[in-house]
Amino acid sequence: MNTLSTLSQALGSDGALPAWSDQPDPRQILRENDPDIYKAIELERQRQTNGIELIASENYVFPEVLAAAGSVLTNKYAEGYPGRRYYGGCQYVDIAEKIAIDRAQALFGAEHVNVQPHSGAQANAAVYMALLKPRDTVLAMKLDHGGHLSHGFHLNSSGHYYNFTHYGLNPETERIDYDIIRQMAEEHQPQLLLVGASAYPRHFDYPTLREIADETGCLLMMDMAHVAGLVATGLHPDPVPYCDVVTTTTHKTLRGTRGGLILCKEAYAKAIDRAVFPGMQGGPLMHVIAAKAVGFKLAMEASFKAYQQQILDNAQALSAILQREGLRSVSGGTDNHLLLIDLNNLAREEITGKLVELSLDNAAIHCNKNMIPFDPRKAMVTSGIRLGTPAATTRGMKEPQFEQIGRWIASIAHNPKDTALQETVRDEVLAMVQAFPTPA
Repeated sequence: MNTLSTLSQALGSDGALPAWSDQPDPRQILRENDPDIYKAIELERQRQTNGIELIASENYVFPEVLAAAGSVLTNKYAEGYPGRRYYGGCQYVDIAEKIAIDRAQALFGAEHVNVQPHSGAQANAAVYMALLKPRDTVLAMKLDHGGHLSHGFHLNSSGHYYNFTHYGLNPETERIDYDIIRQMAEEHQPQLLLVGASAYPRHFDYPTLREIADETGCLLMMDMAHVAGLVATGLHPDPVPYCDVVTTTTHKTLRGTRGGLILCKEAYAKAIDRAVFPGMQGGPLMHVIAAKAVGFKLAMEASFKAYQQQILDNAQALSAILQREGLRSVSGGTDNHLLLIDLNNLAREEITGKLVELSLDNAAIHCNKNMIPFDPRKAMVTSGIRLGTPAATTRGMKEPQFEQIGRWIASIAHNPKDTALQETVRDEVLAMVQAFPTPA
């Protein structure tokens, strides 16, 4: 019996959807019974509403996703997998998880899907556990060249349990040099070649990476957390046909709930599932899995592709105006939703990523400091900032708004200690965002 017929059977003979219980608004209950937490949530809501969010890994979820994430499914323990649970009473959460799996497979064309990882980092850790032995060698991108903590950073569990060696970017192009990856793969003979990044604004050449993996006899893995929404809509090269395993988060460009996802070839399905549960996790978060399912459904709609295209168009508009205003983009621009801005060319020693992040925050423009390739500064100071277009695009902002945002960013980056300027920009930002409400 398929998932839809099971659901219809569960609803009853007429197939009617039952009404959710007519309980008081939970937000009002929270306000009355825990005003301290309610206030913290409300202040954050106001911050998100009254500013411009440019952190590349953040977005506003669909309202339907928020509803599923806050549902009664949070009450249910469901260790195991659909049809093979260690707890009773899982027949309805099984429906939700099967729907999530089916939709993820359809969205990404994957042979096998695991929707249970709590986060992208845990998805990566589960893949390592499934496919590697302790101290096996992995070749991945350097953290300070755009990689991720879970790609072998020495303070992360990945760097503790496995032998990561890292490739960097070409110092002239600030792009991946695939000849260097091939040379390093031949030299180090890794068991796994890992690609993907948290601050790399360019496409990946998957056919070449597949060739390198095959030549050296290793597995190929892609962490597409940042670009999953673009991949899902065909607006970014697709890693799934070329990689043995693909991991992702379900938020960022995908605009779903916070969580992780693993896509893999059928040959690795059992090992991946065992590594997620019981290897890495206990009970899955069923309310989050339901919210993932909702996000996958919405990502299949035609409007979602138009939205992803607008994310790309806005990134191009932002890149162009920043360069006209004297700010240098690492690698000369972007192919995706994010930009990495090098502040060193401002030729003033005191202008750092940390300072510009704080100054922009005071102006209600939110981004994050970020190391740039070959950065002379430490990770908590940095010489760059990272900017992303998804969240503001979700609010309906287009090229004209991003051109104005770029002018604001440039003016503050050139004068990051001018508090009067920050106050002026904050007022202008507040005036602009009134026309672009955040999702309910």
